[in-house]
Amino acid sequence: KRPGHQCQEHKVIIVGLDNAGKTTILYQFLMNEVVHTSPTIGSNVEEIVVKNTHFLMWDIGGQESLRSSWNTYYSNTEFIILVVDSIDRERLAITKEELYRMLAHEDLRKAAVLIFANKQDMKGCMTAAEISKYLTLSSIKDHPWHIQSCCALTGEGLCQGLEWMTSRIGVR
Repeated sequence: KRPGHQCQEHKVIIVGLDNAGKTTILYQFLMNEVVHTSPTIGSNVEEIVVKNTHFLMWDIGGQESLRSSWNTYYSNTEFIILVVDSIDRERLAITKEELYRMLAHEDLRKAAVLIFANKQDMKGCMTAAEISKYLTLSSIKDHPWHIQSCCALTGEGLCQGLEWMTSRIGVR
């Protein structure tokens, strides 16, 4: 680093229902390996560096009792990573509700949204296109968004998601 050069950190929040794969994705970003995780109470925070871009990623617990505190993490957030469990059809409606609640929040009005359709390796999972349709992503006009199929366990698709985020930096 050049002396006195302040590296700019971009704040990212990783949200989604419990068991969607948020923490697994965070640690895949960090170490490219699978970390066996237990449900996150509170949050995990890690710095991920991609091509000299520093992301400060907050992985926030997704259990129902914790979702009401998500908004305490919103200020200065540039990116929302919403992790969707592509097999969990039953709870997609809750994910949708949470997504639109976030997008309506004042502190997130400038945030870009990356949706990871996780668990694409599982039999009978919904495709990214199905999830996109269900979440009516095409109706989101005031936030840049991108949906990316991925498998947190193999890391497949994660790089593409990060690339999309880095491509958005400085685009307003």
